[in-house]
Amino acid sequence: MSKRGWILAVALTALFGTRGALAADGFVLSSSTFKDGEPLPQKSAGNNKSNPNCVGENVSPELTISNAPVGTKSFALLIFDPEGRPPGGVNHFVAYGIPASVTSFPEGELSKPSDKFVGGQSTMKLPTYFGPCTPAGAPHHYIFTLIATDLDAKDLKEGMTRDELIKALDGHAKGATGLIATFSHP
Repeated sequence: MSKRGWILAVALTALFGTRGALAADGFVLSSSTFKDGEPLPQKSAGNNKSNPNCVGENVSPELTISNAPVGTKSFALLIFDPEGRPPGGVNHFVAYGIPASVTSFPEGELSKPSDKFVGGQSTMKLPTYFGPCTPAGAPHHYIFTLIATDLDAKDLKEGMTRDELIKALDGHAKGATGLIATFSHP
């Protein structure tokens, strides 16, 4: 198994345990901004003038959803950096209540509030995408996990953290898929 496959398998197992749903046949999350296993462009990195590791423009990558499992009512999307802020990692984005009719997010759309998702609470206490602010040197991995659920947006409270969302989705996940990006700067 490739390193990318191993990281995604570990991430999905951490999300759902052995009882959870893994990638359903044909359920895919893809991006025209980056290829699976390859680096995010610098424009997708975080933008915070007080942090020298935030070297980007905070433009969320384009994402496309295809072949959702039958019976999907909504999606949840998590972006997680397992190497950031040891030992807990960094949650860069927590969103849910994404209607099953949504098939894509254009570049930059996740960086601002939208009626296409309910913003949860990232590690930075934000309800929107905040890109990598990776320390110089070795790249970090950014795991994009899309979860198909049998829940409507109204079934989930606003402002949940990643852990609260995972608990709320227990028994409601119909499948999951994902992408892994890397990011580093000199």
